[in-house]
Amino acid sequence: MTVEEKIIELKNLTKSYDQFTAVDHLNLSVSKGEIFGLLGPNGAGKSTTILMMLGLSEPTSGSISICGYDPRRNPIEVKRKVGYLPENVGFYNDRTGLENILLTAQLNGYSYGEAVEKSIETLQKAGLTDDIDQKIKTYSRGMRQRLGLADVLIKDPEVIILDEPTLGVDPNGVQEFLDSIVELSRKNGITVLLSSHDLHEVQKVCDRVGLIVGGKLIAQGNLNELSQQLFHTAAYQIIAEIIWPGDNDPVERMKAIFKDIRGVINIEKEKNNTYLFDCETEMSSDIARLVVTSGGNLVSLTQKKYGLDEIYYRYFEGGLNHGK
Repeated sequence: MTVEEKIIELKNLTKSYDQFTAVDHLNLSVSKGEIFGLLGPNGAGKSTTILMMLGLSEPTSGSISICGYDPRRNPIEVKRKVGYLPENVGFYNDRTGLENILLTAQLNGYSYGEAVEKSIETLQKAGLTDDIDQKIKTYSRGMRQRLGLADVLIKDPEVIILDEPTLGVDPNGVQEFLDSIVELSRKNGITVLLSSHDLHEVQKVCDRVGLIVGGKLIAQGNLNELSQQLFHTAAYQIIAEIIWPGDNDPVERMKAIFKDIRGVINIEKEKNNTYLFDCETEMSSDIARLVVTSGGNLVSLTQKKYGLDEIYYRYFEGGLNHGK
């Protein structure tokens, strides 16, 4: 078993301004090639965290490691490894997309010939093949963000940090941009940190999510792990609609059937003929088999999953006291 390489590690990271704490003892790690979503409302501390990671703001306390470097001690090395796409990217509006990226390539040490080849290749990766000779002032918001992505990719970064990258982009542009991020990460092994308040875009592309509220990271993991942390549920919840002919107490009957089956923690009746199974592992096939062989009529069987919609409402709309 190989140990996953940690590309980003934040330990007890804190940033305070007088009496206000913007980031509060944040602990976070992101593995190589992972797409990690930092999800939280505006003002939660996401951008402050990113600025500290880039060495653009000094932490009050705690430690940061990016690709093995501390941005406070080795800011240049971190900048060589990391590509950063802020919410708004500045370009020369009277120059073309190719001319803008060509300038960035030369600033990163490429000769003119190498820069031209590298710029065209990078613009193609960013999905701007047909637009490289258009002036920036003609670009849509989505095209400008794609150009920003090309500007980030020109130096072959190991890490890409995206801070609210799709604000103001139309839905089609958002989907195309996110598809590009996933493709780049999977093909090139690039580690991506995506900061956003938009739960739907985070849910579409991220392997794991960290939820940040009031400067505190309140939970992190994939959707199954978040469900367990935030809703205190069993690892797997299975909903079954079952009809038991002539049985006045089907719950007790099922508990008797499943009492010696390892993995089923509890069974509760929800409504009508619907029952909720709390399980330690995924047991849909076992439940179906036992119900049928025991004389029950299995109408439907589904695994209950919490999406980011429920999580978002519980913590960002419903307040911090939920789930405590």
